[in-house]
Amino acid sequence: MARTLTDTEAAHERAVKEMFAGIAGRYDLLNHVLSLNIDRSWRRKVRRELADILSRPESVVLDVACGTGDLALELQQDAVARVIGTDFCRPMLTIAADKSRVQSPKPKVARSSLALVESDAMNLGFSDDTFDGVTIAFGLRNLPSYENGLRELFRVLKPGGKLVILECSHPRLPVFRELYDFYFNTVLPRIGGVVSGS
Repeated sequence: MARTLTDTEAAHERAVKEMFAGIAGRYDLLNHVLSLNIDRSWRRKVRRELADILSRPESVVLDVACGTGDLALELQQDAVARVIGTDFCRPMLTIAADKSRVQSPKPKVARSSLALVESDAMNLGFSDDTFDGVTIAFGLRNLPSYENGLRELFRVLKPGGKLVILECSHPRLPVFRELYDFYFNTVLPRIGGVVSGS
């Protein structure tokens, strides 16, 4: 069921789309540098979390806000399930398609290649109860409404399916929280500015 965005949500979404379109060519470098390359191991962990679903040929997994396709391609490793990546930013999807052609793993069994669809996480163009697994990596924070975004993810997830969210969170332990705050508020913006050229 399509939901109409409020004016505030629509403005937020336009700004986010423009930002990602502007950094699409440098996004992977930014992601790896700013996460100190830990993002790669986090994606492998998501793949392991969905291993049972990915091992079934009848399963379909949706990677929402797939960006340049890093998680979708990771999910495709050794998978026999169908993997679909969606993003609302065409320049990001173009890079994902290029990477899919170059990096797609050699499957152990015959399967289709990664499918990429231009679609908005707030109004996914899929029927209710379609997917056995749904993922979103570093995308939830960019949605104009967490509640409505999560509602949409659950709408397309089959009953009994698995939703995996990969996102940075604020540490609870004071010593880690202080390090986190320093890195994310002081170091990260400076590195991001240099790498992105802004």
